[in-house]
Amino acid sequence: SMDSADAQQDHMSNGSSITDFLLLAFTDIRELQLLTFWLFLGIYLAALLGNGLIITAVACDNRLHTPMYFFLLNLSLLDLGSISITLPKAVANS
Repeated sequence: SMDSADAQQDHMSNGSSITDFLLLAFTDIRELQLLTFWLFLGIYLAALLGNGLIITAVACDNRLHTPMYFFLLNLSLLDLGSISITLPKAVANS
């Protein structure tokens, strides 16, 4: 039975891969394209502002140089990096 499980696993390989993220539902109507663009831009700017404030506060205030705030600083940097990579591409595609 071990040989049949190995043979079955060889035949069941997944060859799919996703390389692009497209919001195809909104490509037809121009007003919806503009709405999603401004919505994404607002979300992006709010994230930049919020994370920038957290980074500035933790970096500048010596009382916030504790492990918890160091962790929050790293989360803010990670959030800035991830949203700066994914959201502008989504905005460009919308």
